[in-house]
Amino acid sequence: MQATATVLVYSDDANTREQVRLATGRRPAPDVPQVEFVECATPAAVLKELDRGGIDVCVLDGEAVPMGGMGLCRQIKDEVFNSPPVLLLIGRPQDAWLATWSRAEAAVTHPVDPVEFASALAALLRQKSALSA
Repeated sequence: MQATATVLVYSDDANTREQVRLATGRRPAPDVPQVEFVECATPAAVLKELDRGGIDVCVLDGEAVPMGGMGLCRQIKDEVFNSPPVLLLIGRPQDAWLATWSRAEAAVTHPVDPVEFASALAALLRQKSALSA
């Protein structure tokens, strides 16, 4: 198991980014690496970080302004070679179909439920490490 995993968190709202950090803690599950965060408040910053590389999972806020995480996710899947898996924060459970449209690997509702969020993030980290092995 790698020592740390890098999780990119995109939201224009600092409180949402903090909820993600708090829900994750140092590690979302005992069998996955500790997490380091890269926080982004703009779509341009997200694309710059993805170009730089080293991101294991992206957490995107579907309600972010000016560009929501769903549209950004779809753009990432179209434009970034070998893009990392995406966990999408959606406003309502009924928006799950939009998460599917955006090609996100997982979605949880916002506000963040720590147990549900940590479980979804850990599953994506496990998939990522299985693919890397």
